[in-house]
Amino acid sequence: MKRVVRVFIIALFFTVICTTVAFANMTIKLAHPNVPATPMGQAYELFKKDLEERSNGFFKVKIFDSSKFGNFDAVVQGISMGVLQMGSDGAGNFSVFNGDLMLFDMPYLFPSYEKCDVVADGEIGKKLSKTLMKNGIIGLGFIDIGYKQIFSKRPVRKLEDAKNLKIRSTHSKAHIAVLQALGMNPTPIAWGEVYTTLQQGTVDGIEIDLNLAYFNKFHEIAKYVTLSRTVYTPHMVLLSERFWKKLNEEQQGWVLESFKVMQAYERKLNRENEEKIIKKMQEMGCEIITLSPEEEQRWRDASQKVYDQFKDTIDPKLIEEIRAAVKE
Repeated sequence: MKRVVRVFIIALFFTVICTTVAFANMTIKLAHPNVPATPMGQAYELFKKDLEERSNGFFKVKIFDSSKFGNFDAVVQGISMGVLQMGSDGAGNFSVFNGDLMLFDMPYLFPSYEKCDVVADGEIGKKLSKTLMKNGIIGLGFIDIGYKQIFSKRPVRKLEDAKNLKIRSTHSKAHIAVLQALGMNPTPIAWGEVYTTLQQGTVDGIEIDLNLAYFNKFHEIAKYVTLSRTVYTPHMVLLSERFWKKLNEEQQGWVLESFKVMQAYERKLNRENEEKIIKKMQEMGCEIITLSPEEEQRWRDASQKVYDQFKDTIDPKLIEEIRAAVKE
């Protein structure tokens, strides 16, 4: 009888231990579209390390980089349903939920990275992030992609050179409109097909930031780089509302603090990389073209009509609010 009791106690002990272990940690599945070598990829690895250490192993972070979880729609649906706990994508893509987010595809709105942060981290950015709540998505904040530049197979030194350039664009109506206003022929192509289409000559160029272009080796094919700085594009970092509600206040605090660490690191690395990337591309035979102030003004003037095209989508008052904020 004593032996039976002893066996029962031991079994009960191991059951309790196993149950405790089962609930001793929580997995965060996190998806983003970029390769691990990019500043964004490195920053998410830092987020994983920081959060796992900060939570003393309570959180385990599993990263799906390079769109391995799926395209934009799959990530958004996954986060909304709670199948995916975190993710990020270009802010302009979320204009399907809130037209005002298309402002991040508007030309020459943000004069510097510092002014980008003023808007993204301020009341405007917070207000825009909250609009996704109705879809079960919490906007944690914004990180950098960067300013879009033109990578092409022929030199674009002035506005006339851009005429009829067949260039890859995103599917954003605003992005397409900006390129058309500058005289180019935008062709929407899925992200995973860009390198091949450039290589095959389906398109003659792409408008993209320096980091993504370099780490995806687009400069190997498109040897002319025009620093047009047409549009500033951030990524929105997202959380599943279903997941968030399962966490207590301390656990939520861990996630927020690790995000802040990651955000600061990603922005710093993304911005510091740009000068280094320009030098590396020059060493590899790329020609870097800088627009003169007068020429850049011509590009600004040519693209301004885009704002009128989308005045029924983006609140004009919001645009004026942003312009006032970046002037302060």
